Amino acid sequence: MKKNMEAMPVLAPVPVVMVSCSDGQNDNITTVAWTGIINSDPLMVYISLRPERKSYSIINSSREFVINIPNNNLVYEADYCGTKSGRNENKFESLGLTKEKCSKVNAPAIAECPINLECKVEEIKNLGSHNMIIAHVLCVNVEEKYVKENNKIDFLNANLLTYLGTDYIVANNKVGERGICLKNK
Repeated sequence: MKKNMEAMPVLAPVPVVMVSCSDGQNDNITTVAWTGIINSDPLMVYISLRPERKSYSIINSSREFVINIPNNNLVYEADYCGTKSGRNENKFESLGLTKEKCSKVNAPAIAECPINLECKVEEIKNLGSHNMIIAHVLCVNVEEKYVKENNKIDFLNANLLTYLGTDYIVANNKVGERGICLKNK
């Protein structure tokens, strides 16, 4: 039997990403769990941010950002960037994170993250508590040790973070693969 409950954000697990942005003078990082792919051609993603966040105002003016995908070595940093305000400190400096120059956007990537998506804002939708920022992915940067021979990303060994309720987890336990239903007809 299932219990009927009030609506709440229970879609889980969700990816953990560290979004970096810059207005040319101020760089910031915020951690986001409300993000995803919304289109494949052209490749588009979204992040949802509260408009009162410092990163929101930077992204709204610069119209670009980087989605940095952290692994299990960055749990503390990801949590810190999601709970501390960039209005009071430079999170890159506070956490000793390395700014990496991007090829398509002026925002810095986080070098310690194994995967970075350089994004250009297409549209911002006010949805209530959060604004959905829809963006084109201009390019993807991946640490070479996670690129397979067929030019696919080895997500399993990258030990990427996901968020499950109030817990950070690593998604690296393969239990099947896409198309398994077609193979077992």
